[in-house]
Amino acid sequence: MAFVHLHNHSEYSLLDGASKIKNMVEKAKNSGMEAIALTDHGNMFGALEFYKTAKANGIKPILGFEGYISPTTLDDKQTKGNYHITLLAKNKKGYENLMYLCSMGFLKGFYYKPRIDKNLLREHSEGIIAGSACLHGEIQRKLLDNDFEGAKKAVQEYREIFGKDNFFLEIMRHGLEDQERIDKEIIRLGLETDTPIVATNDCHYLNKEDAIAQDALLCVQTNKHLDDEDRMRMGSNEFYFKTEEEMLELFKDNPEFVYNSKTIADMCNVELELGKLAPPHYQTPDGSDEKEFLRKLAYKGLERRTQGFDKDKKELYRKRLEHELAIIEQMGFSGYFLIVWDFVNYAKRNGIPVGPGRGSAAGSLVSYSIGITDIDPIKYNLLFERFLNPERVTMPDIDVDFCAERRDEVIHYVREKYGEYNVAWLTSFYSMYPKHVVSSVSKVLNFSEKERKEILEMVPPMQYSLSEVIEKNPSLKEKIKEDDKMSMLFDISKKLEKIKFSPAIHSAGLTISTINPLYESCPLYKVPDKEVVAIQYDKKFIDDLGLPKFYFLSLKTLTIINIAVKLIGNGFDISNIPFDDEETYKLLQRGDTLGVFQLESSGMQRLITELKPTTFEDLIALIALYRPGPLESGMVQDFIDRKHGKKPIEYPLPELEEILKDTYGIILYQEQVMQIASKLAGYSLGEADILRRAMGKKKKEIMDEQRGIFIERATKRGIPKDKAEYIFDLMAKFAEYGFNKSHSAAYAYIAYQTAYLKAHYREQFERAKKVVD
Repeated sequence: MAFVHLHNHSEYSLLDGASKIKNMVEKAKNSGMEAIALTDHGNMFGALEFYKTAKANGIKPILGFEGYISPTTLDDKQTKGNYHITLLAKNKKGYENLMYLCSMGFLKGFYYKPRIDKNLLREHSEGIIAGSACLHGEIQRKLLDNDFEGAKKAVQEYREIFGKDNFFLEIMRHGLEDQERIDKEIIRLGLETDTPIVATNDCHYLNKEDAIAQDALLCVQTNKHLDDEDRMRMGSNEFYFKTEEEMLELFKDNPEFVYNSKTIADMCNVELELGKLAPPHYQTPDGSDEKEFLRKLAYKGLERRTQGFDKDKKELYRKRLEHELAIIEQMGFSGYFLIVWDFVNYAKRNGIPVGPGRGSAAGSLVSYSIGITDIDPIKYNLLFERFLNPERVTMPDIDVDFCAERRDEVIHYVREKYGEYNVAWLTSFYSMYPKHVVSSVSKVLNFSEKERKEILEMVPPMQYSLSEVIEKNPSLKEKIKEDDKMSMLFDISKKLEKIKFSPAIHSAGLTISTINPLYESCPLYKVPDKEVVAIQYDKKFIDDLGLPKFYFLSLKTLTIINIAVKLIGNGFDISNIPFDDEETYKLLQRGDTLGVFQLESSGMQRLITELKPTTFEDLIALIALYRPGPLESGMVQDFIDRKHGKKPIEYPLPELEEILKDTYGIILYQEQVMQIASKLAGYSLGEADILRRAMGKKKKEIMDEQRGIFIERATKRGIPKDKAEYIFDLMAKFAEYGFNKSHSAAYAYIAYQTAYLKAHYREQFERAKKVVD
């Protein structure tokens, strides 16, 4: 292969590039190319997705971006305009410098665009190959201004910044008049400055026929119509992903320019170490080892939590705590727990209401002991291994609910403690799904509002692709066939379907680096006009980076509870209410649950009056039951009938009574699936969690393998084969509906608190609701 595309814009050149990364890599592979670069405008949003996709397809990924250079300095927020420059990473150091430069463009240099300057380039040029970019590059701009000497001086400056072997002049031929004007001047510059020239194609879409779709995308960006004369446009339909043969034909006068792309590609060799866990560390207040510090905290907290317990019960809790600590220490996650403990402790010290727990973390006795959660996992039979186990080697994920009004104080504390560039929000990306893309393109094609409304009524929001939408709607299909403008609308829309158009900062998710700035692990960006720093990569790649996730959730109910408690006064303590209060259960049984957390919908009110909960376990079950799967399966009615004696409580095996008695013989929780696998087939709880996940995702190959393992192990432990097969299939069926009991218990806890307030302090509770609403 003699040619490599070194100048490519994907969909992450938002509302400009019309190539999806997967399709771009496939096109390179199908064209026989061995390598490909990604150079999105001003950002590295797609770099990690690109790297992984290229590697998976046997293509060498060349990481880069097309930077915007300030004509003056980074601090100048008066001078408009910028120059483009192509930056590619040669090695790991180059990749690190690219991340820094790309981050600083957003964090310090943003002015209309995320800009860098030459001073920054000088400081962070190691390991980078640079190119003169497109017609917006400094050298090309000077040539267009007939300033050959100025262009020559710029070439010499870039060669000095990057090193003479690491800067090249890009030459492009897209049939544009301005390109043709300076074509010979670029060649002359190369000869006079001894600078290599490389043929690049400023790819913005994959196929020549996609030009109109990319043109429409530009119109979406600029809020213009396709037939507007005075608008931004590419100027030709040559900005597509050309083959080597096409490039050699285009540069048949100087084929060495094409060959130089392969030379540059051979110089770029970045290998990223992905998926390696890098647990965060916590600087303890007394300078002690973080493992020992967590141990002391946990045992001290356990002593407080188990006051009044008898000796045997205390020993049970001690063994569970030791078991959890051993796993946490083995996996290197002591620091993670301490970071969460620290900001939860800050909130509590400062009177900021904190939730009792959320998600699988509520199954941890360590979390309960150190005050991260307030749910006793042993009392409610919650499993630590649903949260963390050695067989499932991923970073723990603790979600914490905070008072809606004061959550930001906790986030501010974390940013102040660890540093502005050590804390960043997680990012995802909005995509143009069917209704959105048709709406956008219909505007671009200047359909009337009436026409647009009629068309959009025929397009459901998300559940189908546009091809499926058309196939399922004969009337729409006929209109597209008969009307050229309609045909054009849907042709363009299908090309742009699911194209990403904007980053979306997660509402609650943050990552924290306690030692090095995050831009050493991933590029950062700042939302214009907001003091919000976020990572550029999609949050789904966080595990690849080995970065921890922390979720600071805002829960309005905590604010309501806090206000109600203050209104009640007299030293009332919501954390010490009895969980067997008769008045509270009467309120629940009659469905008087308007305003009661998780229990106020009309559907839930009907369910709760039928179930008539009498225990806290019933509340936990309620939250797990009120979901489409269980409701549609018939298991909810079965649960109710069994509770009230209308049906007998039956267990698949007598051995399972202990596991299923609280749910009347029905498998309701994910934790029960794990416990059954452990009890009948001797699975460790870590192995059982892997089985539970496989069942939930219905992966046939894994399921078939696990079925054989389960039956073999169960029969060896004395379970008849037919019973073992029946139990496995039963588990697999209910795993589809199974809910995380730890999460259900934590939310049942808040539900009960609000029900208690309504039952005993209705006036104060209603006043608190009005204040918050």
